[in-house]
Amino acid sequence: MKKGLILLLLLSISNLAYNQSGLYQTNDIKKLDDNFELFSKHLFSASKYEFASLKERDLDTEPEVQTDFLYAVSSLKIENPGGSDLVNYFIKNHPDHPRSNDAAHILGNYFFDKRNYREAIPAFQQVKLAVSKTDQIADVQFKTGYSYFQLKDNANALRYFNTVKGSQNQYKADAHYYAGYIAMEQGNYQQAISDFKEADKAAFYASKVPYMLAGVYYRQGYYDELISYAEPVLANRKNLEKREEIHLYLAEAYFEKRDFTRAAANYDAFVNARKGNLSRAQVYKAGIAQFEIQNYQRATDYFKVSAVENDEIGQVSSYYLGHSYIKLNNTQFASTSFNAASKIDANPQLKEDAIVNYAKVNLERGSFQEAVAALDSYLENYPNGRYAKEAESLLTDALINTNNYLRAIDHIEKMPRKSDRIREAYQKVTFYQAIVYYRDKQYDQSTRFFDKSISEPKDRNLVLDAYFWKGENFASKGDLPQAIRAYENVQSQRTSPNNPTLIKSYYGLGYALFNTEQYSRAETQFKNYVDRQTGSSPLEHYDEALIRLGDTYYVQKKFTDAQNTFQRAIRENSNYIDYAYFRSGVVFNFQNRNDQAIEQMNMLINNYPNSLYLEDALFQKSQINMEEMRYAEASDGFSRLISSRPNSPFVPFALEGRAVANFSQQNYNATIEDYKRILERHPNSSNAEAALVGLQEALAIQGRSAEFSQYLSGYRNANPDNRSLQNLEYESAKSLYFSNSWEQAINAFETYLKNYPQASNRAEANFFIGDSHYRAGRKSNALDYFYEIDKEKDSPQRMRAVQRIAAIELENKNYQKAIPYLRESSKNARNQIEEYEAFNGLMHAHYETSRMDSAIFYADKVISVGSVTGDAIPEALLLKGKAFQKSNKIDDSEETFRDLINEYKTVHGAEGLFLLAESIAKKGNYSQSNDIIFDFSGPYSGYDYWYGRAFILLAENYINLGEQFQAKATLESIVERATNEEIRKMAQEKLSTIK
Repeated sequence: MKKGLILLLLLSISNLAYNQSGLYQTNDIKKLDDNFELFSKHLFSASKYEFASLKERDLDTEPEVQTDFLYAVSSLKIENPGGSDLVNYFIKNHPDHPRSNDAAHILGNYFFDKRNYREAIPAFQQVKLAVSKTDQIADVQFKTGYSYFQLKDNANALRYFNTVKGSQNQYKADAHYYAGYIAMEQGNYQQAISDFKEADKAAFYASKVPYMLAGVYYRQGYYDELISYAEPVLANRKNLEKREEIHLYLAEAYFEKRDFTRAAANYDAFVNARKGNLSRAQVYKAGIAQFEIQNYQRATDYFKVSAVENDEIGQVSSYYLGHSYIKLNNTQFASTSFNAASKIDANPQLKEDAIVNYAKVNLERGSFQEAVAALDSYLENYPNGRYAKEAESLLTDALINTNNYLRAIDHIEKMPRKSDRIREAYQKVTFYQAIVYYRDKQYDQSTRFFDKSISEPKDRNLVLDAYFWKGENFASKGDLPQAIRAYENVQSQRTSPNNPTLIKSYYGLGYALFNTEQYSRAETQFKNYVDRQTGSSPLEHYDEALIRLGDTYYVQKKFTDAQNTFQRAIRENSNYIDYAYFRSGVVFNFQNRNDQAIEQMNMLINNYPNSLYLEDALFQKSQINMEEMRYAEASDGFSRLISSRPNSPFVPFALEGRAVANFSQQNYNATIEDYKRILERHPNSSNAEAALVGLQEALAIQGRSAEFSQYLSGYRNANPDNRSLQNLEYESAKSLYFSNSWEQAINAFETYLKNYPQASNRAEANFFIGDSHYRAGRKSNALDYFYEIDKEKDSPQRMRAVQRIAAIELENKNYQKAIPYLRESSKNARNQIEEYEAFNGLMHAHYETSRMDSAIFYADKVISVGSVTGDAIPEALLLKGKAFQKSNKIDDSEETFRDLINEYKTVHGAEGLFLLAESIAKKGNYSQSNDIIFDFSGPYSGYDYWYGRAFILLAENYINLGEQFQAKATLESIVERATNEEIRKMAQEKLSTIK
């Protein structure tokens, strides 16, 4: 705004009445003239002082008026208290004097410059415009109007501005600008446009008007006028005020005209200027503009902001955010976005669409559990909805692929009408649930669900699978007759001879028949299985089946067939080659081909020193040498067995064999020592009586018969009379033990030992008592018995006691005590199950005592033994991965966890997935961690705790990635759907930290 009027127009003072030359020469007039010179130089303090002294003189009228005027103005200029009163007093006393108008104008400007608009207005109103000059009139009128404007009195302000607008003057542009502003505020947009256009012609307002005029055009909905005006202004004018706001008006205009390309560019221009914030509605529209021009990444930047509230804008933003992420192939974020939209009720149609899209996205990404829940909810709430038929079809697909089979089964069973597609899905999910129960050793439940699957025989191949796994289930339970019937049901179906399930049934049925001693029938099954072998793709159990086929021939005394089969296994370098050598040797022995038999035994002894069949081979070889009367070689073999395997059950028989070999070589003293050792260390062995007879003969030959009586007495004490009654009592006690009647078994064995304190089977009876206490939950009592047996180093029951001590101390978390017993158990294991139990115990014990290298070593041992139990390998892989973590071998741990989750869908895999994702997140690779969770979590949805932990980690990763919306949506979903209360609480606590 310009200030066009000079405050003091006093240079004409010499033209006033005292201009007459005579007066000029008087002292008063000269004094007045001198004082005016001070005034004209703005030395107002000095001039005030001089005019004050001049006022005391007796002046003529005109000089007196001039003096009063200049004195009052000087006082005002130096802001002397009462200065404005002096000016007002002058105006009042000299209303008709020309200086009265000047005084009023000066007073008005004084208040105006001080922004004291309330005082400025009455001062300006004292100016008599009728006698004022044009410039003064414009100055007074504009400033009066502006003062009213500042006091929010737009009616009076507009009245003055309109007056100024009516003539050419220095304030014309100012008046148009402020009049336009008032019109705009009053909603008089046409007038505002007219005034702003006039103001825009002035250079001063060229940078100010565009923002105002653009705003008026926008409010009026004159989008074409806005665009045609604002675009060239932005292109051609520099230093525009609020340029970013003009971009925003343009963005809104282009959006309304559906010109999304230009709308997007102008929204971005506003945002990039960083001088203001879009409203949520504008953020949403900016997102829509970017979405429409297929700039989906930029669209998500906007939608994430506008989606934060649970209102209609939030719902629509979440919905479009989901579609944007689909276009970006980010199904993870699309899922949470659609889920968020589906929870808001603002737009019912959009809610319906969002639920279906949420389900589709989760089907695509393999999150079938989420898809099932969504489709189930949709069909319940929209039974006649637009997508009802599609939802039913999708639900069928989801049910087939979900891992929450029980929920899927319950849903299908409640459906009043089941299409063939649904029945087919039911057949599959009941089969899958049966497999889950089988894996968890819930055999009765497994059987029930296999029968449910068979009841809907839509897929013939799945019927075969159900019968086969039903057989496996019965076999694992130990119900072999039922297992046989199930396997036979597989073979009774009409199917291709190369059907994989049919082929597997040969193996399963073969074992069931073998274990029920139906060897002829077992032979047929194993042969069928082996005959299906192809060189390029060997059957999973081919090596074992071939060995069992040989065993069926052997048991049936088909020695030629047995020998050919075992030699075939050797030629093919079978995994059971050590057993094949042993059995081949045994068969050669039956065929009286003893040199070849010994050759086979030597192949095992020399090449497989850790074989489970080593002691069998040593003993059998020595026996064959005895048959061939090679007594020295036999003695050496027995000695090797005795020294290398001192706890072997073969030891008393090896001692007897060595005694006979030494006797045959007339080495009677050695013979005597071996027989004594049997009687002293193994008095209850079945060959103790034979040892007694042999000892008597050897002592007689040596002339030492007197020594025999003490051994005879010892034998009698170990084997007292009344054997028939004693055996009856003992077998009765054992029956109670094997029928799981622990308390009765304990009482029976204790009574037995009381009645027969010297019984030869005393150690075994004590073992049964200890084991009964163990199985009844009294571990402490059990340990007392087992430790007592452990002290008897030569007891046949000692190794069983050692195994029990190891197991109990492990359960009691006495890991240090358990370790030596576990080691001894592993060295003396007689089969894979015993090996597994020992290695598994050592693995856990070393892990719990922070010996991670040893824990890893024994984990590998467990893995090498194989799937002795359903969870043996996954449990070992999980612990191995955790041990690598604790050893700070992160790469090794992650590789182990990957192996685990790729192969095993057990609870161990669920925990391994969480630990792998957490490990990757700790490195700052949050997106990769999320990918791991989404790619592999589907099969683990049934393990609610670890599944929930993985998705809480997912939310934490989103927070670290700056994706607050995704984090919030994920946690809300967990809180809503989690079945584990601990997980729900963790999610709620995390959710409360997100603003």
